[in-house]
Parts: sequence; C-alpha cells; structure tokens
Amino acid sequence: MTRARIFAGLCIACLLASCTPRPPGLGSPIGWAQLDGWEEDRQAEAWPALLRSCDALARRAKWREVCAAARALPPPDDTAARKFFERWFRPHPLRGKGGAKRGLITGYYEPLLFGSFTRDARYRHPLYAQPESLLTLELGALHSQLAGNKFRGRLAGGRVVPFYTRAEIDAQPSPLAGGELIWLDDRDAVFFLHIQGSGRIQLPDGRVIAAAYRNHNGHPYRSIGRILVERGELTREEASLFGIRRWLRENPQRARELLFLNPRYVFFALRDEQNPGARGALNVPLSAQRSIAIDPAVVELGAPVWLTTNYPGAPRRPYRRLVMAQDTGGAITGALRADLFWGHGARAERAAGVMREQGGLTVLLPINNQE
Repeated sequence: MTRARIFAGLCIACLLASCTPRPPGLGSPIGWAQLDGWEEDRQAEAWPALLRSCDALARRAKWREVCAAARALPPPDDTAARKFFERWFRPHPLRGKGGAKRGLITGYYEPLLFGSFTRDARYRHPLYAQPESLLTLELGALHSQLAGNKFRGRLAGGRVVPFYTRAEIDAQPSPLAGGELIWLDDRDAVFFLHIQGSGRIQLPDGRVIAAAYRNHNGHPYRSIGRILVERGELTREEASLFGIRRWLRENPQRARELLFLNPRYVFFALRDEQNPGARGALNVPLSAQRSIAIDPAVVELGAPVWLTTNYPGAPRRPYRRLVMAQDTGGAITGALRADLFWGHGARAERAAGVMREQGGLTVLLPINNQE
C-alpha cells in the first residue's frame, strides 16, 4: 500500500471517528457528575451573584423563566441552590484551540488609591472622564459580519482617526486637559487601576469613593509584564503584580517608556456611595470569588460558569467553584480565558497579584436555551 493511500485511509478513519478538532467555544452538554468538585462547592454563596446577573438578564426571553424562578425561591442552603442549578441549567464545557480543555486563569481585585479633587504637589496624576471627542462606532451597523465589534476614534480634519494613545494622553500638555475627574498620588497606581478596571479612592478627609470603568481609547492592550519577560528583565515567575511594581520603582528613568508600550487608556466615572463596591461590564456589583471576567464573544455576560483551577501560590490546592460571568477585560480574550475577581483588601491583592494558573471553564446555560 502506498503512503498516499495510507494517509488517505487515516484521514477517512479520523473523520468517521469524529476526531476532527472542534473550533474553540461551547462544547456539547455534559452531565453534572462530570463537573469535578460540584458536590463539594457551597453554591448558596453564589446565589446573590446569580440574582445580580438576573437584574441585568431577566428581561431577555431565554433568561426570563429561570430568573423568575430564582427570585421566587427563598434564600437557599447549599443543597437547595445545587438542586436549583441542576433543574434549570445544563453544563457545556468550553474548549480551546485543538480541543484544549484548560486555559489561563488570572485574578484581579479592587485596589485602594489616594486622591484629591484639587491638584497639588502630591496629587498630580489624573484620572480622566470619558472625553466628548471619543467616538464609538458600532461596526455591525455597517456590515452584519462585523456585529459586536466597535471602533473607537476621533474626528480630525473631517476624518475619523484612531483616538490618542497612552503616550499622547500623558504628554504635556495633554490633549485631554480639562477632563480630569480627580488627581491621584501615584503614577504606577493609576496605570494598574487601568488594568484592574475599578477601584476605591480615599480622599484627604477620609471619605472613600468608587472609580468605575467607563470606556477606553480603542487601542489594543499590551501586557508590560510579558514585555519585561521577553526582554529578560524579569522571569515568568517574577512577572506578578508585585514584581512589575518593584521593577517600575527600581527603574524610574525607564518606567515611563515601558508604560507607553501599552497604548490602551481607560476612562472612568466616579460614584460617591457608602459602599462603593466594584461593578463589572454587566453593570452589577461584583462578588468576591464569585465573579469572573470573560470574553463576551464566547460567554454571554451574566451566565453561571463552573471554574476548576488551583489556588494561587504554594501549596497547590484545587480551587473549584461556581462563579458568574459579570465582567470583561482587555487581556481576557478567547474561549479558555478568565480573570477571577478576588474583592478588595490586602488578601485580595496578594491572591490576585500572583494568580496565573491553568484551569477549565464550563458554562451553565438555561434549559430553555438549548439547541
């Protein structure tokens, strides 16, 4: 038998066995017994996060019935919550390229910063409101194949051009001068707030307000940690939040240039509330260790997701729990990619700052949303 015939036979056998790799995305539904650790989770802890998702989803036809049932149920214990999800949802594992079952799971948190509404020698690094000059074009209105994609830019000489980059915005004078919301005391903290997406700001009088993501300038996100690893400045293990902070502090002359290599710039809104709390892209409060950021092109915002990964750091321990897809992020793209929200405070900062684990994701879809 010739090599060509052998190869052709193998291809036919592979097709007959359905071994052609599936495209990334939702897999076929599986049984609850296949969710590793499902019986051990405290699903009642995820119940408030589910109700918050329903605040945003309940008017959609495929979510109306399940959300009505959730709201009608008294606050459940773990067993009742588990039975509710098993009654109203069906698990669909996410698959990556080539059928991969595991991808990158990172963490984020709500940092505390220090700021003032008055600029002075200490408070001199601005947070900007969304500029009036920022245009957001829905490309789906131009072509159906571009549905869900946006272009952000500005008008210049009668033409729509890309919006200003980070380097252009941070230049002196800034093209956004006059649009400052508040002034902060730490340049690097401002940069990391852009990455986290939300934070708490303590004012000189002790009052705490919330800074919430509003929009961005449309430029791609570039990880400065990855750049430092590629340059050999840090090892992969050192490229955590804390390692990057240390590098910026120890290399003040080169830090500004490095920050400019991430051209994405985030704009904020301020909220003055007794309990500021972080809000995600779904515009509902995030729940510590029960909310994640995902790629909305793959996972519908608001959907429950079963997350299996490891606690960050040593010793290695399984981390398996029910979370809600309530946020997005510039670096969170693809089917097997998620960012776990750890909350606020020192413990959340420590966990989020070092989390870089492999993990699996299974989306729970309402039973009336099955094909």
